[in-house]
Amino acid sequence: MPPTSPALQHDQVQALVSYLEHEAQPMIVLDPDYNILAANTAYQRQFGAAERPYLGHKCYRVSHHYDLPCDQAGEHCPMKRAFELKGPDRVLHIHHTPRGPEHVDVELRPILNGEREVVAYVERLNTVKHASARPSQGGLVGSSPAFNRALEAVQRVAASTLPVLLQGESGTGKELFARAVHEASERRNGPFVVVDCSGLPEALFESELFGHEKGAFTGAQQRKKGLVETAAGGTLFLDEIGDVPLGMQVKLLRLIESGTFRRVGATETLQADFRLVAATHKPLTQMIRDGSFRQDLYYRIAAFPIHLPPLRERAGDIPLLVDSFLQRGARAGQALRVQPAAMARLQAHDWPGNIRELRNALERARLYADDGVVRPEHLPEWQDPWPPTGPAPRVSGPAAPAVGDEDIRRLVAEGRLSRRDMAAQLGLSERTFYRRLKALGLS
Repeated sequence: MPPTSPALQHDQVQALVSYLEHEAQPMIVLDPDYNILAANTAYQRQFGAAERPYLGHKCYRVSHHYDLPCDQAGEHCPMKRAFELKGPDRVLHIHHTPRGPEHVDVELRPILNGEREVVAYVERLNTVKHASARPSQGGLVGSSPAFNRALEAVQRVAASTLPVLLQGESGTGKELFARAVHEASERRNGPFVVVDCSGLPEALFESELFGHEKGAFTGAQQRKKGLVETAAGGTLFLDEIGDVPLGMQVKLLRLIESGTFRRVGATETLQADFRLVAATHKPLTQMIRDGSFRQDLYYRIAAFPIHLPPLRERAGDIPLLVDSFLQRGARAGQALRVQPAAMARLQAHDWPGNIRELRNALERARLYADDGVVRPEHLPEWQDPWPPTGPAPRVSGPAAPAVGDEDIRRLVAEGRLSRRDMAAQLGLSERTFYRRLKALGLS
């Protein structure tokens, strides 16, 4: 951190706080040494507590319970970045609040004197309401870096009108992320309409999307509004857009480009009014090369792509997700707990089916946990036995070099690569790498 700049005078701080009182969002004033100088009423109501004093205390101690600034604790520090930029910086953090850990969208703005020295900062805090860093009865749940990156992208794009493309494997929670975009947008009070593109045959797709007039085809007994019309004032979520037939892609492109459509069998052109969010697990760029997805449509829907991480990239979220699913499925007086050995097995599995597979595994385990305890034997018999038994299989060809503990410690300390990339660099499977991390106390 740079050397301390001249601090604001007491009367200047009071004048600034008086100005911030008109802000509905929680805001605090910080000096360049991370000390909280003042807070507006909105902050005191949302983040203040009698047993947790904050005035005169370091922001990183109050918000994170760290002994060091965020950047020295392995996180992005908006104060450090704002000092370098002499301008605002924004980041999504998990803060300790009177309610427990919560996702908070933090924006920090420096206050400069006549010599362009930073004399203080104003920090705005916005609690993310559509995701939880604690076990939850519904919605998005997670606190891992990979999850937080996706959530931060949602926060960035939600207030705009840009189309959003959610890309990720099946079972990664695309509909929940799409709903999060909707709930964080200015259209949150409008409808959230889901179009399952994989479940509609081409013959029905146009009618379902645009609606039809009475007599437009056999069986059309009356006029029907389509899903585009139903989404007026809200968000239209096209799930698995990679499954849209080529013939319909042209009409979908026309809808997005012109903002107009016609019901099947109608001549009247109607105006559309929706925010577009699309999702797919398919490689659209490869499909463009294969000729099965239109390039012009891709660039229309992919204005703001968001990668949704598979569960194997956010293994640290598994205990949180497990507690959430057990809460959601519990009946009165039937709370379940998971044995440590069962939890270790859950965290060691690769989860090719992602969160959907985890939920199904827990529902299965619930039926066997007669005494309210989930044990390893209650989990599915995956191909990787837990714990591993028997000698390692012999592999023909030259032997791979042994991976030492220092190699693993070095990569973890560098902090540049994901768990998957570190495993690949060491020539280990991700599962084996995770077990080595646990044995070293680095998981």
